Amino acid sequence: MARPKGVGFVWMRSAILAGATLFVSLAAWLIAGPSWGLGTLAAGLAVLLLRHLSSLAALVRWLDDPAAGTVPEGSGVWDHVFSALYRQTRGTREQQHRLTAVLVRFRSAARAMPDGVLILNEENRIEWGNPTAEQYFAIDLDKDAGQPIANLVRNPDFVAFLLRGDWNEPLMLRLSRGEELVLSIRVVPYGQDEKLLLARDVTRWEKLETMRRDFVANVSHELKTPLTVLSGFLETLADGTVPVGSPRGRHALELMHDQSDRMLRLIEDLLTLSTLESTSGPASEAAVDVANLLATVHTEARALSAGRHEIVLDVEAPGTLTGNEQELRSAFGNLVSNAVRYTPEGGRIQLTWWRRGSEGVFTVADTGIGIETVHIPRLTERFYRVDRSRSRETGGTGLGLAIVKHVLTRHQAALEIESDVGRGSRFSAVFPARRVRFRPAVVAA
Repeated sequence: MARPKGVGFVWMRSAILAGATLFVSLAAWLIAGPSWGLGTLAAGLAVLLLRHLSSLAALVRWLDDPAAGTVPEGSGVWDHVFSALYRQTRGTREQQHRLTAVLVRFRSAARAMPDGVLILNEENRIEWGNPTAEQYFAIDLDKDAGQPIANLVRNPDFVAFLLRGDWNEPLMLRLSRGEELVLSIRVVPYGQDEKLLLARDVTRWEKLETMRRDFVANVSHELKTPLTVLSGFLETLADGTVPVGSPRGRHALELMHDQSDRMLRLIEDLLTLSTLESTSGPASEAAVDVANLLATVHTEARALSAGRHEIVLDVEAPGTLTGNEQELRSAFGNLVSNAVRYTPEGGRIQLTWWRRGSEGVFTVADTGIGIETVHIPRLTERFYRVDRSRSRETGGTGLGLAIVKHVLTRHQAALEIESDVGRGSRFSAVFPARRVRFRPAVVAA
């Protein structure tokens, strides 16, 4: 086994001191006699022993508490020993400083991560975590450090996932704290049976995936009915049992035409909605004269009603509205067409543009069937219908209010809904002050 560097020097220095002591003792023996020689040898050895014991005591005191002070100083052989110990201690401290700096940088980076990070030991006890993990798992690291994570997150799926040891696939963990929170949990083993638990919030992506599935299912369902009707009538007409010119044949052609129109309206609304969702703001904006815009909407509403309703337009606060005229016309038209479809014959529909403080408000009030309160928050969802059978009878696509919501959002406006079952509904599009300009004159149409 190779000796450490410096050991030879220690032996040589010790041998020189011992030899010098022995030489002086022999000289005293020859000059003054045996008594002086032995006394000189004993005194020299005692001095050497005291020096070694004093340095050894200083070393022991330092070893008891290395952090309390610096490495002691010595002379002779001990100066070499303490110098080597000082160099080793200094290197160790520098390495500790570097490791501490790396740990501080790691923790700073982990704190800044948008994902939750927890460090677990071999017993799945929490050693450290970042603020995001505290928020996700509703824990307080100042109090909960050292606690088993299974005692704080009492979810059977999570506990089973943590214990099974197979973490190739992430766990989709659903937590209910006011609003549903969906976390993607991954566990990465490292070190001596330690684990890095990573949690990512995928709630939004889960909702988008659910909306996508619902959208595909709803579109397929909406197109299936008219296509089934068209296919059935085409087979009836194709086999010749019903002549095209007969009353039954003409009736079949009329129904086929209605179903074709329904599919066309659905496709047009889907294209409109896709265009609105693909961009964040109106393609072009201009000052739109509100009175002229609503006059056009009023005319289209009367044509849709075909005299079955009383439709009144009142522009209480004339002026201009900054926005995209085509999008605004689509949004206002959808609000009015819904009122026409869901108001019984003989009912009244009031279209009003009015001023509320510095805001401009377009309100469509009807005396229709009304909507239960529980349905109101979901009315702007695509294909959401309060009464599906009635929606099909009235020819609605289920996308009108979704289009209204997107148009108003692009114009920094809001949709307000009030309704009483059996008494009617009020849909109001509220535009911010920066988009409206009022004229002092009051005009009623």
